[in-house]
Amino acid sequence: MLNVAAAIIEKNGKYLIAKRKAGSYRQGMWEFPGGKIEPGETPEACLERELMEELGIVTNVGEFIMENTYDYGDRVVRLLAYRVFYVSGEFQLNAHDELRWVEANEFSQFDFVEADLPFVQRLISINSA
Repeated sequence: MLNVAAAIIEKNGKYLIAKRKAGSYRQGMWEFPGGKIEPGETPEACLERELMEELGIVTNVGEFIMENTYDYGDRVVRLLAYRVFYVSGEFQLNAHDELRWVEANEFSQFDFVEADLPFVQRLISINSA
């Protein structure tokens, strides 16, 4: 099982989503940025490291939001989502083809990786309440 951490970064009512790079697993699909948790690493430390490596940004990791486990057939992913706060840095496309800031009601316009779909639904319900 792959343990992965995902960052839910919100700014002015919009959420940061990233398009998976061509040639990567689930290429062209959208996700909340993050990455694999290394052995001995906390999910919070993973997010700070991955967001610096992939996006070139410094962040503070906030509260745990929810967990989802998804079986893709060739791999099982356990995904832990956290609220993350942008601190500084210029956004870079080191591991993605595109970044977008979108409102929760716009999520349906994007093809999200399956493991992220429960997070998408949770954010839609929170923002429509």
